[in-house]
Amino acid sequence: MKRYVESVREGKLARRDFIKMLVACGLTVPVAGHILANAGIAMAASQSSYLPTKRGGGGTLKLLWWQGPTLLNPHHALGTKDQDGARLFYEPLAAWDPEGNLVPFLAAEIPSVENGSVDKDGKFVIWKLKQGVKWHDGQSFTADDCVFNWQYASNPDVAAMTSGAYAGLKVSKIDDHTIRIDFDNPTPFWADAFVGTRGMLIPKHHYEKYNGANAGEAPANLSPVGTGPYIFEFFSPGDVVKGRLNPDYHEDNRPYFDAVEMKGGGDAVSAARAVLQAGEYDFAWNVQVEDALLKRLEAGGKGTSEIVPSGDVEIIQLNMTDPTKQVDGERSSIEAPHPFLSDLNVRKAINLLVDRDALEKHIYGRSGPVAKNMLNNLPRFESQNTMHEFSIEKAIALLEEAGWKIGADGIRKKDGVKLKLVFQTSTNAPRQKTQAIIKQAFQKAGIETELKSIAGSVFFSSDVGNPDTYGKFYADMQMYTTTMPQPDPKDIMLQFLSNEVSSKTNKWQGRNICRWRNEEYDKLYAQSQSEIDPIKRANMFIRMNDLVVNDVVIIPLVCRNKVASVINGLYAPLSGWDSNLWILKDWYRTS
Repeated sequence: MKRYVESVREGKLARRDFIKMLVACGLTVPVAGHILANAGIAMAASQSSYLPTKRGGGGTLKLLWWQGPTLLNPHHALGTKDQDGARLFYEPLAAWDPEGNLVPFLAAEIPSVENGSVDKDGKFVIWKLKQGVKWHDGQSFTADDCVFNWQYASNPDVAAMTSGAYAGLKVSKIDDHTIRIDFDNPTPFWADAFVGTRGMLIPKHHYEKYNGANAGEAPANLSPVGTGPYIFEFFSPGDVVKGRLNPDYHEDNRPYFDAVEMKGGGDAVSAARAVLQAGEYDFAWNVQVEDALLKRLEAGGKGTSEIVPSGDVEIIQLNMTDPTKQVDGERSSIEAPHPFLSDLNVRKAINLLVDRDALEKHIYGRSGPVAKNMLNNLPRFESQNTMHEFSIEKAIALLEEAGWKIGADGIRKKDGVKLKLVFQTSTNAPRQKTQAIIKQAFQKAGIETELKSIAGSVFFSSDVGNPDTYGKFYADMQMYTTTMPQPDPKDIMLQFLSNEVSSKTNKWQGRNICRWRNEEYDKLYAQSQSEIDPIKRANMFIRMNDLVVNDVVIIPLVCRNKVASVINGLYAPLSGWDSNLWILKDWYRTS
C-alpha cells in the first residue's frame, strides 16, 4: 500500500486509478479518500468522499497566501490572490473539478442537452437554482441576484474584470429559482458566466446602489456578504482575511472548521517552509520553488506537496516589434518590426537553444513537466503536430545558413544588426535559474543576452506609467506563466488575436503582448466561437496552437501544475481548473 501511495505522491499513478484499485479490492470510496488524506494527498472531491458527520469542531484553518488579497469583490479581482480571497465567502453556480467536470454549488443541477436545459444549437442555457440558500445577512438568494450580477459585470462603467464572461448574452428570470441565458450567437462553451473563478455571485441588495462608476466605493468590496461556508469577520488588505463558520450554510455537516484565516505576505519559499518545515500553517498557496527544495522540506515529515495538472503553461514570448524604437512616443509599436526576431530562422534557432528537459529535471520536477504546446492537459485540444528539441549544433547551422555570421566579438550579426537581446521575467528563483540556463546556450551559439529580473508586483502591474510591465514588453524576450481559467481554450488563446495587440491606445491592456498578427489565426478563432460540433472546434484550436508554436511566437517551456504545501492530515482537494479554494466547504482534518 505504501508503495502505491508514494506513486500517487510522485505523480506516477493517478489518484483516480489508485481509488479504482482500492475499490476493486473491496474498499469504499470514502475509505480510499481517507487513506489518501492521511497521507496528505487530496483526491477529487465528491459527496461520497466527505467524512465529517457534523458542522464545526475543527478549530481554525490557517492558510498562507504569500501574495495576500487586496480586495474581496470577485468581479474586481486582480488575479488569483483576490479571486481566492473572495472564494472564502462567495460561491458560483458551479465549479470545475480536477477532471474538468462541472460540480453544482448554488445550482440545483448541471444543465445539459439531455435534461433539456442546454440548447443543442448553442443558443441558450437554463440554470435551476438551489432553494433555501441564504446570504450571510439572512436574505434569500434568488434569480434576481443572478440577473443583477450579469447587469453589474456587463456594465462598462463598473469596469469589472469578469466582463468577458458576461459579454454577448442576456440573462432573464423565469421564476425565483430559474434563470435563462440567451446568447447573441451560437455558443459552444456556455459554462463561463456564473461558473468558476469568474462566476462568484455577489448580493444585489448590497451592490445595486454601486452598479456604475461608483462600484469601487461599495462597502462590501472590503466586507463581503456571500453564501459561502464562512462569514466575513476581518480584512486588512495584503495582510490577513478572517472568517467564521456559517451556521446556516446550505449543505449538511459543512464546514468542518470553526474559523478560517488567510495570511498574506512573504515569498513562495518561506510559505513552503511555514507548512512543511515549521508546521505553523495548514496550507500554503502557489509554492513556486525548485522541486529539490520541496522534497527536502517534505522529508521533515510534517506535510507534503499537493500537485495537480492544469492548463497553465510557462512560456517565453518573443517580441515581434522593436522595443528600442519609438513611434509616436510608443516603444514596441506594431509599426516597427523587430530587427532580428522578425526573421523566422532566428526564432527557430532560439527555440532549439532552449533545453526544456533540463528545466524539468533540474528545476521544476513534479511541478513542471515539459510542454510542447500552448494547450496542455486537455487531450481533445492537444496537438500531435509539434515537437521540442535541444540542439546547439542545429541552431548554429540554421543561423549560419540564414546569413548570421560570428563577428570578431563573438556575436552574430547580419547587415549591421547584432544578435543582442534583453530577456526579462519576474523575480523568482526558478525563473532566474531558467534564464541562466538559456543564456549559457545562447552564448555558445553567438547570441548575447542581457538578463533582467523585475519584482512581480511591478512586472505584473497595470500601471501605465511603469516601463517594466509585461504588457508593455520593452524587451526582446520575456517569460511568465499564462493561465487557463477553465477547461476550455477560448480565453487563453485570445492573446494571439490581431485586435488584442497591447498598445498605448488600450493602455497596454491588450492580451496580444507578442504583437504577432496572423489572418488565418484570426479567422479560425472567430469560427471557433460559434462552432457547435466539438470535433471541428477542437481541430480549430489545434490548428491555432500549431500556428503559434511552429511560427515560434512563443516557446512553451513546462506545464505549470498547481502546487501547494499541505500539512499532514488535511483533506484539501485541489483542481487545476478553478480556485485553490474551489471546494473549501469540504476541507477537513483527519488527525
